Amino acid sequence: MSTMERFPTGSEEERETAVAAASRALQRGGLAVLPTDTVYGIAADAFDADAVADLLAAKGRGRDMPPPVLVSARTTLDALATKVPGYARALVEEFWPGPLTIVCHQQQSLRWDLGETRGTVAVRMPDHDLMREVLERTGPLAVSSANLSGRPAALDADAAEEMLGEAVDVIVDDGASPGGEASTIVDATGGQGRVLRLGALSLEQLNAVLEPLGATLTLDED
Repeated sequence: MSTMERFPTGSEEERETAVAAASRALQRGGLAVLPTDTVYGIAADAFDADAVADLLAAKGRGRDMPPPVLVSARTTLDALATKVPGYARALVEEFWPGPLTIVCHQQQSLRWDLGETRGTVAVRMPDHDLMREVLERTGPLAVSSANLSGRPAALDADAAEEMLGEAVDVIVDDGASPGGEASTIVDATGGQGRVLRLGALSLEQLNAVLEPLGATLTLDED
């Protein structure tokens, strides 16, 4: 196991060093803790099954809780997902980049193993410049909140290191999370969209976009 390195982002030079180090670690199949617009995340190359398995193991999660995939551009959605309904596209147009995760049917051609996804993929484009810089270098990343299962998501690098420091190769310390609240998750695999988890976006905010289009989301009460 390699020794974890922690990188500050106080200057442009430090920031570039941090982005480069995280990108290299991820491309080599390692794990990195990265800042996002919501909470800190633990990331792995989405197309490296071993790295994704390491991510789940680090958090103490099983394959029944597959991680979402973060992307650097809206257009990547169609490379990963198929049969994306119009209401989902309207939400993506309004709230990406931002704290909205969309669950869609995944492209059947994808050669990856995120866990027991039942043919779906959860995709988000974060509103965080540093995170998107890493994504532009690595391609899509499997990213879950930086915490041990059952504990609160890390809102800074210290909390992430305390929980996950021994399991990751790189931690990028970009200060406190600007959002501090997880993304809202919308299931767009059916004709009627469902909110699986309320987070930074409310049901009212989502439906305000959809109601003029004659669509609404329901809240999954399960």
